[in-house]
Amino acid sequence: MAILENIKSHADLLAVPPEELDGLCAEIRAFLIESLSHTGGHLASNLGTVELSVALDRVYDPWRDRIVFDVGHQCYTHKLLTGRMAGFDRLRHSGGVSGFPKPSESEADAFIAGHASNSVSVALGMARARTQLREDYDVAALIGDGALTGGLAYEGLSNAGQSGEPMVVILNDNAMSIRRNVGGMAKLLSRMRVRPAYFEFKRRYRGTVGRVKPVYNAIHAVKEQIKGAILPANVFDDLGFYYLGPVDGHDVRALISALTWARDMRVPVLLHVITQKGRGYAPAERHPDRYHGVGPYDAASGELRPSGASFSAVFGEELARLADADERIAAITAAMADGTGLTPFERRHPERFFDAGIAEGGAAAMAAGMAKQGLRPVAAIYSTFLQRAYDQLIHDSALLGLHTVFAVDRAGLVGEDGETHHGVFDLAYLSSVPGMTVFAPASFAELRDMLHEALYERSGPCALRYPRGGEGEYVSGGALSVRALGSGTDAAIVAYGTMVNEALAAARALADEGIDARVVKPGIVCPLPAEELFSALGTEAVVFAEEVCAAGCLGERALAAAALAGRPLRARLLNLGGGVVGQGSAAELRAARGIDAAAIAKAVKELIYER
Repeated sequence: MAILENIKSHADLLAVPPEELDGLCAEIRAFLIESLSHTGGHLASNLGTVELSVALDRVYDPWRDRIVFDVGHQCYTHKLLTGRMAGFDRLRHSGGVSGFPKPSESEADAFIAGHASNSVSVALGMARARTQLREDYDVAALIGDGALTGGLAYEGLSNAGQSGEPMVVILNDNAMSIRRNVGGMAKLLSRMRVRPAYFEFKRRYRGTVGRVKPVYNAIHAVKEQIKGAILPANVFDDLGFYYLGPVDGHDVRALISALTWARDMRVPVLLHVITQKGRGYAPAERHPDRYHGVGPYDAASGELRPSGASFSAVFGEELARLADADERIAAITAAMADGTGLTPFERRHPERFFDAGIAEGGAAAMAAGMAKQGLRPVAAIYSTFLQRAYDQLIHDSALLGLHTVFAVDRAGLVGEDGETHHGVFDLAYLSSVPGMTVFAPASFAELRDMLHEALYERSGPCALRYPRGGEGEYVSGGALSVRALGSGTDAAIVAYGTMVNEALAAARALADEGIDARVVKPGIVCPLPAEELFSALGTEAVVFAEEVCAAGCLGERALAAAALAGRPLRARLLNLGGGVVGQGSAAELRAARGIDAAAIAKAVKELIYER
């Protein structure tokens, strides 16, 4: 790492001779492959953007200029080049470097990024702020072709192209998001990739004829005709961008030249760059989907460590099984078929599997349309991404009382991806949707039972919220209503989902100290099962332990209902407060935020002894 380890600033990167840049890129790849084999992280996407990141941080000064990433998981090289190499031994772990851009971590990170398709609008806002405040810096947005499956990207492109603001949008085109992209834009880009002669034509034209203004104006119409013959249907030109490309995304010197040219044009420019996901690491090149986000692996062979059974996998298998006997069931994903466990469904029922791309609102609206016409749609979307479809949940499903089912994956703390990915707000927003039923399975068996209940025994919109990973101690099934686990009357601990495991551990610890506490587990958390819940408590001393934000949590709603009903309760609410939680393992974060078994036991004792 003779070159990389000496780069701490923009000046250090500029000091690297051009002939050594390929060597720098090789060092970065070697470092990423070795380092991520110990920590896990987003491997394939970062290997594919090494040269592009080196070129970006060389052409732009990230401490002065604004480089906006989209989604952001491809920012590892940028972090290495901006002085954070030492933190990679704890990448995505507590106290280490975040796996996403994070302004609080470094001023070189222009904006937070964990969701897709917003970078162009954010960058346009920064460019407009620069103009209004008469400041001097450059703005660039890096967006992947996968993010172009999201409608928000087109809102940004439409505004930016017509704005006249000097800014560059770099389209990182690797024909992939996590797996192969879908939709019309993917087809358009596939046609554009085979026309590199167009970029060469533009470069030569601009460098010769373009320098002579009268000649430039005279033959502009001819140039437009030539462009139309070489590259028809270029939507970016139509949106108002000066289109450049395609450019080889692994030729660092060509990228530097193209980026410099694009920056200096002082108009909205879209630079189309072709990259290969997983570049330089054979296992990731062969299977970029498997190596998108990985845990620790063997660096030499690429062998991934096996993972155990998960809620996502159980959901996918059960939905596919139910669909075997019911042709009305359709499955919808927003570019996350593998992550949400829907691959078995896609394999067995391809005609009823629909990938909407990174377009959660579109997926939810499509589900509503299917339900209106008699299908039983199930949309599997991560909790943190479903936030983007809040309007569709209300306007398209709830107002008509349509029977749509949402599988809310990654509910609760997800661990290493940090604040942009924790699913801690869904109970708050789902509980405000009219007619919504929210199930909270605590085990695989309950997930199967509740999926059947949601599909066949309920009407109106339904959601099943379940965590990333596997089940714990509690493995029972059938608990659709409120269940009391134990008969203790000293205190009650109310928990749902896999937080039941923390509650059970707390109850055992309390029993060792002579305190008899029962665990009360509601299977449905919205609408609030108030009477069932109050009947199951067996005491006035109650601790609510929840892996969600405070606003709209079950405990808050239960105490309000108890007050209105005149039921005396003495309670402690343990939750995630405002809901902004950093990175680290789920166990570390529960302990740090005071919702683990030890914290629950402590709250119970405080509640009992205060009498």
